[in-house]
Amino acid sequence: AIELLPVFAFDPADAPPGRDNVWGYSPLNWFTPHHGYASGDDPLQLRHHVRQLVAVCHDADIEVLLDVVYNHTSEGNRQGPTLSWRGLADHHYYHQNGSGDYLDVSGCGNSIAANDPISCQLILESMRCWALELGVDGFRFDLGIELSRGAALKPLDQPPLFEAMEADPMLSDLKLVSEPWDCGGLYRLEDFPAKRIGTWNGHFRDGLRRFWKGDDHSTWTLAQRFKGSPDLYNDKPVQLGRSVNFITAHDGFTLADLVSYNRKHNLANGEDNRDGDNHNNSWNHGVEGPTTDPEVLKLRRRQQRNLLSTLLLARGVPMLLMGDEVGRSQGGNNNTWCQDSPLSWMVWNDDQCDLELKQFLKRLLSLRRALPQLINPLAPPRESASRKPNDHSDLWRQWHGVELSKPDWAAWSSTTATSLHMGSRGALLWMGFNAYEEGLSFELPVPASPWMRMIDTSLPSPQDLPAEAVPFNGVTIPLESRSFVLLLAREVGSGLKL
Repeated sequence: AIELLPVFAFDPADAPPGRDNVWGYSPLNWFTPHHGYASGDDPLQLRHHVRQLVAVCHDADIEVLLDVVYNHTSEGNRQGPTLSWRGLADHHYYHQNGSGDYLDVSGCGNSIAANDPISCQLILESMRCWALELGVDGFRFDLGIELSRGAALKPLDQPPLFEAMEADPMLSDLKLVSEPWDCGGLYRLEDFPAKRIGTWNGHFRDGLRRFWKGDDHSTWTLAQRFKGSPDLYNDKPVQLGRSVNFITAHDGFTLADLVSYNRKHNLANGEDNRDGDNHNNSWNHGVEGPTTDPEVLKLRRRQQRNLLSTLLLARGVPMLLMGDEVGRSQGGNNNTWCQDSPLSWMVWNDDQCDLELKQFLKRLLSLRRALPQLINPLAPPRESASRKPNDHSDLWRQWHGVELSKPDWAAWSSTTATSLHMGSRGALLWMGFNAYEEGLSFELPVPASPWMRMIDTSLPSPQDLPAEAVPFNGVTIPLESRSFVLLLAREVGSGLKL
């Protein structure tokens, strides 16, 4: 599936002087496609263009989700212009205090009273319009937890809007995803008040970034995120689709910038570098920004593959940022919302693309699709600290350190390993994660059949992820500093052709 940034009609002038709002998080209404996306001179053809886009994606077996902004409009606070629902009945559509001032948990001057009956009905009609008339397959709710607030911004456990969504037969087949936070400090992940709505897992992003840059207190967190974040869901198995895993998104550093900058560089946005998140868990690996140092470039290349491998081989639904597959950079700008310029444009010229990274990611995606029962099973594997569990008939996981069955969860640890076993036949899969500054040797469990190496991010392309697994012999395996290795038993890996 692809998730589009907002395509509702929005105000492009809602930006600093000399710049344009290009992301679209400034909606004018929730029914009309944005006029700037029209092809030709007839604006009435816009809806047809949307249907054409969706149809072409469907022909390619790609679903289309829309990022929708139901939490505010472009009108700002009470001193802002009257452009949207304010001109109709603002006391119904917006959260207000007793004096009529707008209450703001969107960060944009106003917040929609989504559980007022009139607002609720309008949002549902908008969703039906885009789903039934234009054919989209789902929605991602920007600051979606704001839509659970009731009178005086009180968080509701049974928001009427979400209950109406889930009860509406015309919306029953849609894929629904939400941000579980808003700008008022509300953050509900495991207790998000809607059963059918999955949530972006920001803890996954932060945990992976911190581990691969070598932060303290990050190894145990990596293991939790990798196996589906059960610690965030009351240690219960997490239903697939409930957690959306990601490393990068539209707001924040691209993958290439994440390994190239220690701090944001947003002066081009015209706000004196105040905008954008200051807490990025990024690392430039010795040089801020572009460099010709071959050792720095080699390490950055490896770290991109480490992050992508961990994301795509973890349990859950992964999300990728467009452009990360070819090493797209924004020059360290982590908030390009007002940049209709090369800073935010996609790179289409192969001469400017990292084609080796693109090949690595294509093969990684093929590997994930080829091994769903091992990488992303419906039910998570049972955990066992013993080499010989009593039940020999199911899939089970074991964690290790450099020694078998001895994972190191200490604050200073920067390494871990995990293996998957089917009954008592031996290991089918082994993964090693070494974020330490030195290479280390790891003991290997007895495999169900001889080991084959599938991934080693320390190797040059295309050996880092070859089209076919390579035989590996040994009871230990060396992992270079800051590298990831995947081994498969021959019965699993011998038939794979990526």
